[in-house]
Amino acid sequence: MASVPADPNGHTFAAPSPTSLALGERSLSVFDVEAIVMGRLHLSGMTARVVEQNELARAALLGMLERDGVVYGVTTGFGDSCETRVSGDLIDELPKNLFRFHGCGVGEAFSADETRAILVARLASLSTGYSAVRPVVLERLIDFLENDLLPIIPSLGSVGASGDLTPLSYVAAALSGEGEVVLRGEKLSAADALASSRLTPLQLEPKESLALMNGTSAMTGVAALCLPRAKRLARWAAALTAANCDALEGQPRHFDARLFEAKPHPGQALCARWIRDDLEYDKGRTFEPARVQDRYSLRCAPHVIGVLLDFFPTLTSMVEIELNGANDNPLIDPESGEILHGGNFYGGHVCAAMDTLKTQVANLADLLDRQLALLCNPTMNHGLPGNLVGAAADVAAAHHGFKAMQITTSALAAEAAKLTMPASVFSRSTENHNQDKVSMGTIAARDCVRILDLTEAVAAIVTLATAQAHDLRGGRGCFKRSLLLRNKVRTRIAMHTADRAMRADIELVLEWARAGELPIGGLGEPGAQRT
Repeated sequence: MASVPADPNGHTFAAPSPTSLALGERSLSVFDVEAIVMGRLHLSGMTARVVEQNELARAALLGMLERDGVVYGVTTGFGDSCETRVSGDLIDELPKNLFRFHGCGVGEAFSADETRAILVARLASLSTGYSAVRPVVLERLIDFLENDLLPIIPSLGSVGASGDLTPLSYVAAALSGEGEVVLRGEKLSAADALASSRLTPLQLEPKESLALMNGTSAMTGVAALCLPRAKRLARWAAALTAANCDALEGQPRHFDARLFEAKPHPGQALCARWIRDDLEYDKGRTFEPARVQDRYSLRCAPHVIGVLLDFFPTLTSMVEIELNGANDNPLIDPESGEILHGGNFYGGHVCAAMDTLKTQVANLADLLDRQLALLCNPTMNHGLPGNLVGAAADVAAAHHGFKAMQITTSALAAEAAKLTMPASVFSRSTENHNQDKVSMGTIAARDCVRILDLTEAVAAIVTLATAQAHDLRGGRGCFKRSLLLRNKVRTRIAMHTADRAMRADIELVLEWARAGELPIGGLGEPGAQRT
């Protein structure tokens, strides 16, 4: 499993003890998904209610088939072929044919963490009981997570409606013993991995392939992992803003609480509060700012970071409703047994959430890139050497410090900005004009992952630059957050006193950040933060 980040409440970076949760015991949050993926939360099975609901819906479906009723994807072909009737033994052929003909994904596979999240998302949706699958299907998905048996799912090929058909076909195939998987880090055939795990391949029955595939769980699983990362990244950006306010002899009064009471956006006020705490502003510290007003990348940082924080509850709610909702087609009402043909596979809400989040995250990349430009520019950094060169005076002319690092952050920020084009507006009519309006939610989620990667790399570089500036100041005028970040960096990375390759330094800071080991502060009230 991956390294453990901060807990969902943001009060500590220590890993909580593993706990168990029965599927259906409560709705899953995005932080639950992350905890399951990271091994902090264990799915211990499913509640009796989940079993009952699925059995009721399954019985209703089988009763409909006995009465020779028409059920999309069970007694008909798929998609635009819904007018083609299927009967007799051919009904049993459909489940395998569905995942086989969708096995045309391309590109790099989803990561192990993303694949775990996809499995969790599909479990959450199927547990509602509306999909009419046998409980054994849910049990086997839980077995996959328990054994770390992960289908290899190509990341390209979904238009986000009818759900994530092509990515999720690899889940259905693996359950059936077909295709390739990774078992505890080793690539194997699905058949061999199941045998090694003492599991038998499932013979998927009518509608079960469709129930597994015709949903939004690839985009939703990936989106569920993006949201906690984004919130921690907002906190990191606030921590760096505070440290750079120190390094640039900035004006802490820009973060005075009264400013944010006058225009009380909650996320903006929270960000300002983080920065005040990091600067020890409310402890009566003395400061001598170089300017009465700092440039916008410092002064307006809460107004940039706060937008992400204010969107966060709404975006999280949208993804969590999708996560815990029945999102395939058709649905079977467990209570009445009625077959409901509809479009819950449409991923528009996830797409909107990810299109919005990726723009806010890219703004963090741009903000931090501008702060680094201030640190490196001797006409704006108030006494620091150009490019933060730390070489001795007699050899300084031959060294270039953070010059190339600043070029890299500009490249990363530009790429992040380029990816913010809303995916939803690129809907394409496909599949003989049956899928004539599609969400592109999976593309938006993948874009968001890439923007998070890029922005975290920008933050890692700025963290190194902040530590360098602290040392160049000799610690003068540097307070809580500057000291904590500088001291963490210096546990493994020496001050930059001569030109050297810094890629390994960047990777180490990223490793710390993703493991929750970088002292950026918690996500709750400043007084509750562990530093």
